Amino acid sequence: MAALKSVFAATALAMASPFALAQSTESQTRSEEVILIADSLFENEQENSVIAEGNVEARYQGRILKADRVVYSRSTNKVRATGNVIILDPDGTERFADEVEVNSNLSDGYAIGFSVRMPNGGKAVANSAIRQEGGLNALDQVIYTSCEVCDENDTPTWALRARRAVLDEEDQMISYRDAVLEVAGIPVFYLPYFAHPDPSSDRRSGLLFPDLGVSSKVGVFYQQPYYWAISDHQELTIAPAVYEKVNPLLELDYSKRFWSGRLNINTSVTQEKLFDSDGERIEESDDSVRSHVFADGLFALNQTWDWGFGLERTSDDLYLRRYDIDGEGDQRGLYTGRPRRLLSQLFLVGQDEGFYSETAVVSVQGLKEADDNDTIPLIAPVAFTEQSFDLGNYGRASIAASAAALTRDVGADSQRVSLGGDWSQRSVLPGGILLEPFADVRADYYALDEEVSGESNVTRAVGSGGVRLSYPLMRRGEAVDILIEPVAMGAWGLSNTNTDPIPVEDSQFFEVDTSTLFASNGAAGYDLYEGDGRAAFGIRAQARWRNGVTLSTEAGRRWRSTSDPAFAEFTNLDGTVSDWVANTQIDLGDSLNLQANMRLDDDTLELNRLDAKVETSFWRFRGSAQYFRLADSMRPTGQGEEGALLRASLRVTDRFSLSYSQQRDLEQQFDNSRIIGVSYSDDCSVFTVGYQQRDSRDRDLGPSESITFRFTLRSLGAFGSSELD
Repeated sequence: MAALKSVFAATALAMASPFALAQSTESQTRSEEVILIADSLFENEQENSVIAEGNVEARYQGRILKADRVVYSRSTNKVRATGNVIILDPDGTERFADEVEVNSNLSDGYAIGFSVRMPNGGKAVANSAIRQEGGLNALDQVIYTSCEVCDENDTPTWALRARRAVLDEEDQMISYRDAVLEVAGIPVFYLPYFAHPDPSSDRRSGLLFPDLGVSSKVGVFYQQPYYWAISDHQELTIAPAVYEKVNPLLELDYSKRFWSGRLNINTSVTQEKLFDSDGERIEESDDSVRSHVFADGLFALNQTWDWGFGLERTSDDLYLRRYDIDGEGDQRGLYTGRPRRLLSQLFLVGQDEGFYSETAVVSVQGLKEADDNDTIPLIAPVAFTEQSFDLGNYGRASIAASAAALTRDVGADSQRVSLGGDWSQRSVLPGGILLEPFADVRADYYALDEEVSGESNVTRAVGSGGVRLSYPLMRRGEAVDILIEPVAMGAWGLSNTNTDPIPVEDSQFFEVDTSTLFASNGAAGYDLYEGDGRAAFGIRAQARWRNGVTLSTEAGRRWRSTSDPAFAEFTNLDGTVSDWVANTQIDLGDSLNLQANMRLDDDTLELNRLDAKVETSFWRFRGSAQYFRLADSMRPTGQGEEGALLRASLRVTDRFSLSYSQQRDLEQQFDNSRIIGVSYSDDCSVFTVGYQQRDSRDRDLGPSESITFRFTLRSLGAFGSSELD
């Protein structure tokens, strides 16, 4: 209907203006000039009209009107165009009619046999189009589609048919009477009345497309969002959901922008007992209010400093999985939680040239069965500040301060303050050898729970110095260039850096691989430090072919002068010799891309860890496969893991395609997820049917399955579930 408004404007400007032009003054700008071309132009004095006939073409402000005959009546001040009327807009919109009549001041008019083709692919046909005074525009017996229709006998994939459609320019709303959605010519959905904002209007409140589907957990469900445009800078989506097997749920999504930042809140609430994967209520559970909230905000204090927050909380561990609520794992602030961990944080961060600082308070909610939230610490605060200095020919240096305070309801509390600095300098020696000496030093102070640790406080000093050497060697060839770079690192540091009373809080999960193989301190965090003597040696190699094929690899290992029992086997710093680590990538373009990270036992060369991924695309097929394996010794729990993830899609025809994905736990022999999809797509629509099955179990949630669909009408919107169960 937005197109209808322009029909009358275009017609009046392109047809009325040419004849009024004779009375215009020379002060009019060139943008108001109208060019009129016709085979003949004559005046009918008896009827007081001007007539243009034969290939009539009028141009005005980039708009073009074409017709067989145009008549301007001075008596009625109306313009009528007949015979193959075509109006072309600068944006590419094309309008067609058998006959168009408007008065020159645009107050009213009509078009008979009207149709329009819009730049977004939309097409509309109507018996008549009428513009009334007050900005009311109407189409009678209208059909709208974005499908290509090449012949009168063609049936579009979908079409919206209505007895009448009205655009109210003042309210910027479009309303329909007796609207029917047809699919392949078959009526599938009827509404006696519905309305929506004019697509050219600003944000408007109203109903959004619903989300619907069926799941073994909740049965058939229907969620109807309502969008409320509260103001130019804030909005709220209210989305009640009803389920076949369980009580309804209300979801709210609120956003607001301030002059200094933004705020986002997503929350839901229901009152229900706990239920299992079959939707059966667990009778011994309480019928209570259950909810979740995800929120984040970021605000600028000035050009250097920002403050913000992230809030993630849920009423019970499996609430998000029971109702398939998205958002877990999204970043809402400085830090992102590990799987099945929700982080709430309040932070202050500053950054300038050579300066960085962050301070935060972090609270963690564990969602795993083994989690005891009383033993998970509140981190209040954790802070880090660093200032770096460019010393020119003498390299770069930095000083840094860090602090962390952990408190628990059950378990040991601890506080740490650290102050240190580091220096490095890179130079090229004769022969092309790269030399990088480095040094670091740090002092730590720990305030501990004496009842648990045996000491009330601990101080220590850590530090080391060393050098990295590398020797890049390149050989250029007619077909391939080869680069080989041996790399070595040697360092010596203070001994006895890891004492028993110091709790290991921030260094529980790390592993030396190719990314940290040549680091001065192989340990992550502050609580563990790699002292004494250590060395590393490895080789980087790359081959580049002229056709774009690339093969690159990096491999090496690390040595220590003494063994430190503070390092577990999975860290790859246990004993005096690390496992061999390697990274390999083969890039053949779209046809094949292979990446692999591996860790081989230092004694037996057995595969302790493997992460591999292969991607390929050819003809109508695209696919990827990922495989990972961890030996028992590679996990803090002592239980290894092995799994695979497969994804594939095949375009069977130009319109039909198949998709498949599977995430399988090879250690436990079950599928975390398996999805099979069939999709149809053409120039105006996409229809997808998917089947999903999950075999995993988490307490009272066991295996589940679902069938979902999604029907997308291009230029209108989408119906159905936005994702699988």
